[in-house]
Amino acid sequence: MKEFNQLCKEFEQMDPALFDELLTQKSAEILPALTLVAGGASDAVHLFSTFLIASVAADGKLSEGEYACVAPLFKVFFGEAPAYADCKREAKRLWGNAAELKSVVDALVDLIGTLSEELKDDIILVCLMICAIDGKVSLAEKRWIKQLIRE
Repeated sequence: MKEFNQLCKEFEQMDPALFDELLTQKSAEILPALTLVAGGASDAVHLFSTFLIASVAADGKLSEGEYACVAPLFKVFFGEAPAYADCKREAKRLWGNAAELKSVVDALVDLIGTLSEELKDDIILVCLMICAIDGKVSLAEKRWIKQLIRE
């Protein structure tokens, strides 16, 4: 447990330029690997973006700062980033529907259990980085990451 908390602290305090570089590098490695697993680029992008959105949503809040940090990733995947207001509205809808949220999380946890250890580790690392993007990994975000680790 101490190692996990230390890793969270490292990401919370990481230099922003290094943070962006590592996040970009890992994302660039994950997408081709997911493409092979998912059977196509569009499915891979959908899966990876679902992990990212779940990570942003893990604490039940979507601040403008978090959005500003993840918007460039969405732009890379979709050609444009959805507006902050649209993301916030969708996040509220999902957080307000416990059954749907549980279903999405369960599906992601099941999926990650089927991946190679290297791909699983990279996805978990990126999800943790997304949780730390606002400078703090909350208890709810830690629980989300621990679900992924256990599978």
